[in-house]
Amino acid sequence: MLYNISYKDLKIEREINELVGKPFSIFDNFKKGGIGSPKLFITRCSSAIYDLLHVNNSVKFCNIELRPKGIIIGFQSRLDVYALVIPYYKLVLFKPGNSITFHIDHHYISVDYSKNSKGVQKFIDKLELEKEKNTFYSPLDAY
Repeated sequence: MLYNISYKDLKIEREINELVGKPFSIFDNFKKGGIGSPKLFITRCSSAIYDLLHVNNSVKFCNIELRPKGIIIGFQSRLDVYALVIPYYKLVLFKPGNSITFHIDHHYISVDYSKNSKGVQKFIDKLELEKEKNTFYSPLDAY
């Protein structure tokens, strides 16, 4: 789900918290070694996100926040801030070459990351571990 979070809106905040959970506490943040990604360069994105990002000619960056039940990918377009909210059960990751793509339904964002970049690699590993812990697979799901 794509939200404009430039202004405080309790309805949108409630929807985001229902989808991916409330933000981690400061204690949990320290325990996990941080819940935010370094700045990531956006290389490709879905058409709806592309339309938002390409209204100005600046370099396109995003960051990712871990939540208990999903992630929030935040990016800025002009003066507005947008959030792509992805619950773990809908998150699909692809890692072609030096990029990683985050998919949900018809939205996706590809970011450039080098395996040499320790901060990014550490965060991606943490993200995959959280996704694995929070995505429940039952053998009955195959039927």
